[in-house]
Amino acid sequence: MTVSKFYVTTPIYYVNDRPHLGHSYTAIAADILARYQRLTHKKVFFLTGTDEHGAKIEAIAQKNNKTPKELADENSEAFRKNWKLLNISFDKYIRTTDPGHVLAVQKALQKLYNKGIIYKGEYEGLYCVGCEQYKTESDLVNGECPDHKVKPQLVKEESYLFKLSSFEKKLKSKIESKELGIYPKEKRNEVISFLEKGLKDISISRKNVKWGVPLPFNSDFTAYVWIDALLNYLTGLGWKGDLELSSFWPPEVQLMAKDILRIHSTIWPALLLALDIPLPQTIFAHGYFTINGQKMSKSLGNVIWPEELVKKFGADATRYLLISACPFGKDGDLSLDKLEEKYNSDLANGIGNLTNRILTMLENKLNGVVPKVLNHIPNSLTGLIEDYDLLFYRMSLDEITKRLMDICLELDKRIDQESIYRLDSDRFSKEIYSLVESLRIWAWLAMPFMPETSDSIFEKLGLDIGEEKDKSLYSAMEWGGIKTGTRINKGDVLFPRL
Repeated sequence: MTVSKFYVTTPIYYVNDRPHLGHSYTAIAADILARYQRLTHKKVFFLTGTDEHGAKIEAIAQKNNKTPKELADENSEAFRKNWKLLNISFDKYIRTTDPGHVLAVQKALQKLYNKGIIYKGEYEGLYCVGCEQYKTESDLVNGECPDHKVKPQLVKEESYLFKLSSFEKKLKSKIESKELGIYPKEKRNEVISFLEKGLKDISISRKNVKWGVPLPFNSDFTAYVWIDALLNYLTGLGWKGDLELSSFWPPEVQLMAKDILRIHSTIWPALLLALDIPLPQTIFAHGYFTINGQKMSKSLGNVIWPEELVKKFGADATRYLLISACPFGKDGDLSLDKLEEKYNSDLANGIGNLTNRILTMLENKLNGVVPKVLNHIPNSLTGLIEDYDLLFYRMSLDEITKRLMDICLELDKRIDQESIYRLDSDRFSKEIYSLVESLRIWAWLAMPFMPETSDSIFEKLGLDIGEEKDKSLYSAMEWGGIKTGTRINKGDVLFPRL
């Protein structure tokens, strides 16, 4: 029997600095997708890592009296630590300085050179060191890179070029037919519009940048950092630059911020087509966060670092607060005040207070022992169970968090309207089971988003966490999972109010 699989990637993060909120947002979203797919008992591979070559790394390392490798080691480790803080369950953490990656990149470049898809020429273009990308005049705002606020350098040098222009029609056809799915829809339209303007051959080498992968056919040149970096999605699965592909290929979902969508929807699929490798199924670009309406900037002093949020709110709360902050795929605006307010309303007063109320009633009325079963499932819970797979398919991650909180509101309202805590013993027993079982299923639905919280709820409900997690998502959501006579363990509140 063939087990279905799911391969999800984040972009590999550039090691010019420590991880920021945008990096964390992508990693959390990818982790949520991976955890959801594992709950359905699919074979999952979740790849992340760091991009470590290029002119920018050389320059920053020199400025800080370090070697490029020392800078890469330091910042790559910072990403690893942040992912551990945020409970990111990656299966592989790749670095582009890994020897196996370097050898595979060289082998792939040699293959493309032998096929005539890479050729020697001269390249002239506007190069932004901050982006490690060539820019067109239409990309600039007042002659400057819109992201880095500097004028790109006019670079003219002997170079090796990739025949990107020869893939223009094929790429447009595959994107329009959704063979290569690009989402959200408006991003797909942007990419198609860009393709309609025509693609030019691009430089894949730098002559004066030593910190990079040497070209196998001319060691006086190193590979342009983006060519090196893009191939990580293959090498992260153990690809050696040949025809043999992992059983996990192709990726079901490749997540990234919108600033690198163009490269991932043109250069990346063109490389795959040139190498005769199947394309990813879906490329999904999310938006940016601003802070109180302003772009995050060290000079403005408004940067919120992920480790600060974890220290203040905890890992699960940070994951929830970021994913629920805006529609997934759109831009969002944050502030510490907004995050604190949402923490108190959704987590402390929401699921935290609800769990405490239900278990306190059960403790006070029935000595903490779960009574007989009554099939009385709340409407909002039924609705989310029915829509759960579809919402994940649509990447509506923020919608799921909203629906989870709607369930909490419905259960809280029911406790108050029916004065459950005042019912006689028989009627109370019938109602309390429904509430306790709703908590158990809620924990399953919330598990991809807040895994530690789900474990805490299982523990409070007197369930064996290991046994509970052995179930598949669909069997776990069947009503009646808590056995009569189970003794609860109320413990501390889940989310103390700030």
